[in-house]
Amino acid sequence: MRGLLYWAIQRKWLFAGLLAGGLLLLPPVPADLTREGRVVLVIALFTIILFVTEAIPLPAVALMIPVLQVLFGIDSPTEVAHSFMNDSVFFILGSLMLAVAIVKQKVDRRLAVILLRFTGPKVNRIVFGLIAFSACLASLIGEHTVAAIMLPVVLSLIRYSSDEQRSSPRLAGLLLFSIAYSCAIAGIGTPSGGARNAVMIEYWSRLFGEHVSYLEWIKYAYPLVILQVPILAIILLNRFVPEKKDLSTAIRKLKTQVYWEGRMRSRDWLTVAIFGATLIEWVFFSGRIGLGAPAFIGVCLCLITGLVEWEDLQSGVNWGVFMIYAATISLGTAIERTGAASWVASHFLGVVSSVGLGSGPGLLAAVAILTVAISSFISRAPALGILSPIVLVMAQASGTSVLAMGFVTAISSAFTYMTIIGSPANTIIFSSGYLQAKDYLRAGAWMTLASLLILWVTSETYWRMVLPR
Repeated sequence: MRGLLYWAIQRKWLFAGLLAGGLLLLPPVPADLTREGRVVLVIALFTIILFVTEAIPLPAVALMIPVLQVLFGIDSPTEVAHSFMNDSVFFILGSLMLAVAIVKQKVDRRLAVILLRFTGPKVNRIVFGLIAFSACLASLIGEHTVAAIMLPVVLSLIRYSSDEQRSSPRLAGLLLFSIAYSCAIAGIGTPSGGARNAVMIEYWSRLFGEHVSYLEWIKYAYPLVILQVPILAIILLNRFVPEKKDLSTAIRKLKTQVYWEGRMRSRDWLTVAIFGATLIEWVFFSGRIGLGAPAFIGVCLCLITGLVEWEDLQSGVNWGVFMIYAATISLGTAIERTGAASWVASHFLGVVSSVGLGSGPGLLAAVAILTVAISSFISRAPALGILSPIVLVMAQASGTSVLAMGFVTAISSAFTYMTIIGSPANTIIFSSGYLQAKDYLRAGAWMTLASLLILWVTSETYWRMVLPR
């Protein structure tokens, strides 16, 4: 009995979510909303509660989404299964697998030494170089992968630069946030930079017939990455004034480590070649063969050439992340198909219109702030999956560009600088043990304001010239 009581206390938020959902199903269905629409909104609220509280493992929440859709008659089992599998989901899975192959070759220290040859030992130049380098890399292979690759390198610099008598907390914060925040801003630049970008591409295609290729996404979004790199460096250097200005000793020790590992082998070069070929396919051929096929071609080549074993992929790929993205796409599609998106959009438009933000720049700004707020406290995947169909329908109803609204939503979901759980990169650097929760507010608040301002200015200038209307 005591064990049962302990289990119930541990799962209190699960029961709270079930109770909230049950109570919302009791009143009569609103006249302007279908029964299925109300049910799918209740499912969305229930899953948000579980994502926020982590009452059960997040992949289990993802598995519950299709089950609840079937049990409540939202769609048939076959149709729900179809909504799980699409090109964007294949692209996400393939990208995760390619990242495992790259990490297995242990090229992280080599990349760091190449970087440090250009920056030199001065801390301010290292920070600029680290941000630019991590941003370029995160645009290609995903922010969480780059954070995992670069963390050991930065930790080596931190440890080699400090003796036992004196630590360098500001230097540690400066270097660690250079990784996490540069990964966040770079994740918006390409479809492969963040899986949520592929999710938005899927919604555009499925709901509105708008097709955005890999190269087109770069054209529209990458200028924001370039603009934010120097601003991020300036903010971090001012918020975390380092105890040391020169890291010559730490760099010498890191170079010694790389020297003893020897030169790059043929396997390392082959990995680089396969990823380069995959990138070329994404950029130039995604309009014809999609994003998922090139990713799987690269994975197959890695398996065929023996660069990675299937056992490595089984253990190295975060299958939970894959399930979360697939499930939230399925739920988001159901929200739109049942009319729930239109219902929520019309009511939200009524609220923001009352304060003069019912369309155009005002609406885009309101949605960006809403997205940042929600994404900061739940995983960005479910946040984007649930919000996207609602805000896209809202854009269509208000006469705002669907493409502009999609870019604003996907991009602003990356501005989760102020919380540990805001992004995988934030969580990864927190695991180093050098940071506290308050450190995220120290620079994150300024970076959030700067990023939102740059996004709004870009939407009102550059996008007005290049985005189709």
